[in-house]
Amino acid sequence: MSWFGIETRKSVPPIERGGWLDVMRIVVAILMILHHFELAGPSPTSSFIPFFERGYLLTDFFLIDSGYVLARVYGERVLAGGMSLGDFFKKRFLRVVPAHLIMSLTLIALVLVSGALGVMPRNPQWFDWKELPAQFFLVQSYGVPGGRGWNAPSWSLSALLGCYLMFPLLLRGMSRFNPFVMLGLGIAVFTACNLATWAILNYPVYQMPLKFGIFRALPLFILGMALARFAQQVYLPERLAKGLGLVALAGFIGVQTFGEFSLISLSLICAMIMASGAIPVRRKSWLVEKAAVISFSVFITNEVVRIAWFGVVNQLIARFGLSEPVQWTLWGMGVALALAFATAFHYAIDNPIQVAVNRPKTQTGRVRTVVNQSVPYPS
Repeated sequence: MSWFGIETRKSVPPIERGGWLDVMRIVVAILMILHHFELAGPSPTSSFIPFFERGYLLTDFFLIDSGYVLARVYGERVLAGGMSLGDFFKKRFLRVVPAHLIMSLTLIALVLVSGALGVMPRNPQWFDWKELPAQFFLVQSYGVPGGRGWNAPSWSLSALLGCYLMFPLLLRGMSRFNPFVMLGLGIAVFTACNLATWAILNYPVYQMPLKFGIFRALPLFILGMALARFAQQVYLPERLAKGLGLVALAGFIGVQTFGEFSLISLSLICAMIMASGAIPVRRKSWLVEKAAVISFSVFITNEVVRIAWFGVVNQLIARFGLSEPVQWTLWGMGVALALAFATAFHYAIDNPIQVAVNRPKTQTGRVRTVVNQSVPYPS
């Protein structure tokens, strides 16, 4: 059946690199840096751009987007038995944990060296050694004490590992329903979880503290999966998808101009993800494709760059009494440095590791070359 060109199909074209979904990931990654750098300037950036107080929406985007992309890329393969639970979790574990451990060790070394040189951080309470173990082992999102400070954004990686573990089971459950029912169930699960966390913990589910990270991430991840299962079976015409995306983007900007409106904002984020995934990539942008691939490195490294850079900047301000324009210039240089460091980290460290751990092997254990078997949108 078809309404306005929308029709149910067994499958729709796969998502690909270099399109609007990648553009969204790039923009959100840059906004994430600006959010984390909010308090590092002469005055909070949220004092003139209130949106930077609402960085939780950026994290929520990545949680929804993770469920969406993984279900679009791996969904049919997992359902067909081409990838076991163990294989899937191993792949995802190796995607996030090596980079996390490297940046954690880098930050530990930075704190030790600066301490040996007698340079104390401006907020030493955020480098309490008792907080480190839970974060280092990525268990801070499951009620394990600790995880505050240090590379604090890593809580979402901790929560996502739990989502990855449940992904195949959730996917099989979703496959039993038609796409419209599945989308409704995804929204219902998120709504029920939000009502429950408000009633029990007095927090909205999309803004839970890190010690309850899994309870925040899982409903958003499931919502992303539901969007993906819907998108895989319901064809959305290109013109309609573009219109939906533009209306959702304009609505999001308009809503954020007047306040949080978090539930409306999350709905518009879902609409933008759905629209971006439905627009065919007719002409791939090399720049967009490469920049989007670096988005994970931006996420995992920007907090460490912020700590290191502004540790130096704060010393310069205290010693030389730098003017406000100079301080803002140094702030902007920090943002540029975060992007440059993430790019270098991706090409020099993260990408070589991923190439090594994902290299296929024969039954005898020897490495073999595989041609044209990559997924269309590797995450």
